[in-house]
Amino acid sequence: SAIMSGARAAQGEILLVMDADLSHPPERIKDLLAPLFADGADLVVGSRYVKGGSTPGWPIWRRVMSRTGAALAYPLTGLHDSMCGFFAIGRSRLIELAPHTSGFKIVFETVVRGGGMLRVQEIPIAFRDRARGKSKMSFSVALRFFLRWLRAMFQYVVRGVHRRQKGAKPAHTAKALHQEAPGK
Repeated sequence: SAIMSGARAAQGEILLVMDADLSHPPERIKDLLAPLFADGADLVVGSRYVKGGSTPGWPIWRRVMSRTGAALAYPLTGLHDSMCGFFAIGRSRLIELAPHTSGFKIVFETVVRGGGMLRVQEIPIAFRDRARGKSKMSFSVALRFFLRWLRAMFQYVVRGVHRRQKGAKPAHTAKALHQEAPGK
């Protein structure tokens, strides 16, 4: 994917990913980066579904689809919104945990592969509808996510993928930062 190609080519230690159509609010960038610079998180995710987050202007069918995807992902990630695609993470962690993933599923796969050892924070965002272009979401994309979710759920339940490694320190997974998103 373009994101992973960019991650491998990047020179910086921290990556910030957002939609080029400005659906993700650029005014929240500093809030995504601050916990990483303060060493308070390994991954910071913009969330439409924590207190203060929103999806203004979305039709009901889109809200239902998005919430359903978030609900399916929650048992595996502990995140209210692992599909938003607006996040900041250490470059080496992303390359280590999600080397071949793409699209809006990057946070989902990174957290699942992190096995509960990532310190994750969610910050509220107002996700604006794009002014131009169209969504990458399609039936085939949704089906691929569902199949990955089934595989991850199988590993979680049957194989215990999320068991902590011996001697590993527990992480505070999915700590929501409850602050109002600007412009709400």
